[in-house]
Amino acid sequence: MPHPKLDCFLESLPSDEYLLKRDVPMSALTSFRTGGPAAYCLSPKTPDAFCRAIAFLTEEKIPYLLLGHGTNVLAPDEGYDSVLLLTGELKETAANGEQITLGAGVLMNSAATFAKDHALSGLEFAYGIPGSVGGALAMNAGAYEHEIGELPITVLACDRNGSLRTLTTEECRFGYRESIFQGEGLVALSCTLTLTPDDKDAIRARMDDYLARRKKSQPLEYPSAGSFFRRPTGYYAGKLIQDAGMKGARVGGAQISEKHAGFLINYDRATSADIRALGKKVQDEVQKQFGVTLQREVKYLGEEYD
Repeated sequence: MPHPKLDCFLESLPSDEYLLKRDVPMSALTSFRTGGPAAYCLSPKTPDAFCRAIAFLTEEKIPYLLLGHGTNVLAPDEGYDSVLLLTGELKETAANGEQITLGAGVLMNSAATFAKDHALSGLEFAYGIPGSVGGALAMNAGAYEHEIGELPITVLACDRNGSLRTLTTEECRFGYRESIFQGEGLVALSCTLTLTPDDKDAIRARMDDYLARRKKSQPLEYPSAGSFFRRPTGYYAGKLIQDAGMKGARVGGAQISEKHAGFLINYDRATSADIRALGKKVQDEVQKQFGVTLQREVKYLGEEYD
């Protein structure tokens, strides 16, 4: 049950600094379109407001979960009875020479377009990635042999005590789908990227090419969280799943995509339990046939990363 001071705190927050909603279905906040209601959805509108909320929740020992655009998570069917802290209102965008600054709530499509509009190259690969900048920093999101962590970057983050910190690229400890923002109590609130000047039309052409390739190979017409599993060393998860004969396999309303076996999709009113069960079935079959352990790329909201 929520802490007795929580309602009083939430009601005292100024509306120009926070957006508060109650009993919001997480199916409306996540790309899988599954999950029960969150008791409180709190969206701070500035980094300072975000830090004040975290400081209070930490001091009062009130549990909370972080959520960006919800494109790489699976929400619990039973919902969440405490605070869902959202980064979606952190929408700052600014350009200064070869640098752009992006709030954690800016969508990756918008980030790539913003860079292009300022004739800056380096984010073309992100065009078509459905998540937000904050989620991309946490997961070191990437596509087509590029990742956000390969760029010169400075990140403004909030720690678990509500203090602001500035981190360099090296301090972010980016790895394959990994960063310091997983499991260490740090929340990325914005970042400043150094990009390369280039012709706008050339940048646009590369963005269009990446998007066309994505549409051709991925089941974008169904709710999903993108690639469900990380790429195992020396293998491709999608090929292993296909070779295991799992393409098209279903549990309830969840299915392995017929278009790309690395995608688990909400084919027909799936629950989160359906998706979890199908993911486990895939892991067991690939382990049995090939001796390869598939690790999830998708985070189960409320649980630690693998």
